[in-house]
Amino acid sequence: MVDLSANCAGIRSPNPFWLASAPPANSGAQVQRAFDHGWGGAVWKTLGTPIQNVSSRFGAVSYAGKNAIGFNNIELITDRPLEVNFKEIYDTKKKYPKHAVIVSLMVETKEEWKDIIKRSIDAGADGLELNFGCPHGMCERGMGSAVGQEPSVNERITSWAVEYSTVPVLVKLTPNVADIVPHGLAAKRGGAHGVSLINTIKSIIGVDIDRFVPNPRVGSQSTNGGYCGAAVRPIALHMTAALARTPGFGIPISGIGGVTNWRDAVEFMLLGSSSVQVCTEVMLRGYRIVEDMIEGLEDYMRTHGFQRLDDFVGKAVPGFSEWGELDLNYETIAKIDAKTCIGCQLCVVACHDGAHQCVHPPKNGTSRVPTIDESECVGCNLCQIVCPVPGCITMEAVDNGFTPATWNQHLTEGAKLRPKKGAH
Repeated sequence: MVDLSANCAGIRSPNPFWLASAPPANSGAQVQRAFDHGWGGAVWKTLGTPIQNVSSRFGAVSYAGKNAIGFNNIELITDRPLEVNFKEIYDTKKKYPKHAVIVSLMVETKEEWKDIIKRSIDAGADGLELNFGCPHGMCERGMGSAVGQEPSVNERITSWAVEYSTVPVLVKLTPNVADIVPHGLAAKRGGAHGVSLINTIKSIIGVDIDRFVPNPRVGSQSTNGGYCGAAVRPIALHMTAALARTPGFGIPISGIGGVTNWRDAVEFMLLGSSSVQVCTEVMLRGYRIVEDMIEGLEDYMRTHGFQRLDDFVGKAVPGFSEWGELDLNYETIAKIDAKTCIGCQLCVVACHDGAHQCVHPPKNGTSRVPTIDESECVGCNLCQIVCPVPGCITMEAVDNGFTPATWNQHLTEGAKLRPKKGAH
């Protein structure tokens, strides 16, 4: 048996799958139902001075028949009384003592932070998450991403929280910055035990072209919201990896952003996350998705010989480097499997119109299989990406006789680079 138990910044849970701070973690009844389905932890929907939310609140982007690959919300923090939230936190932790209950917080003054932190811990919180990421509504009041975008403010408020807290403190970082690293380091300087990222991305999800107002519509107006869902995962992975590889950072990460299945979760963990948080996919498909996530993670660990999560957390970080350190003499070319090719010619169109004109129509009327001019193929992968038949097009390494050489080596040492292709 593999061990799925997680320890993220001192917050322990039966597995690394946590509900993110959002509507699925809005109440005790919801969190308890999630725990019954197998979630290892939950970050309670952000507590602060309760607000009045708007109607409507959500929007989505669909593409190629897939519903809601991108999701947008203009909902703010809790609109329920703090007394009710704290009672439900207490009841939930008492009923599920082995599960992680993390309380997300967002207030303004030092005294407010002191008070709400004490109340959260008294209610049984295993950890705190400081919401420095909300990109709409709250930032206009000087909270959320208004804090997260200013490293000095991030550091100062984090230091308050760490001073007043007797449980681990995570800082939830905003992606609405040019470089995530200074903000992660600011959280560390403030004493944070770990960080979570990413929060949602400032966005407009779309426009009602008949009413002439952005969506989601609130009467005759709308506003920018927070973008999340599967579409933001590449951004979240990059920011997670950027922090994980930064010398001097070295504190745990809880990964968030577009996790839809166990594979997504494994990607975050390979890039340094000790736990993963999920919101949008739960909103679209329900709590039961965690059952497949647990089963998939167990199978992955068994297949790769991993006994514990720590055996592979961060294992892909050394493989993430700057462009100047990539081997420019490494070469691949496309190969088409004639037995499985269906002759759709999508690779021909894509290569001629969007790449390097090396995939050509069949040479005679009897063949359905395109041909590849290997002398011009740059190994860009586009033909493989558009091919509808899994495994039909593969990218195969070429032994070109050149020793590995990076651009940096070429500049400093005069390393020889292989001849360019696609220069016609």
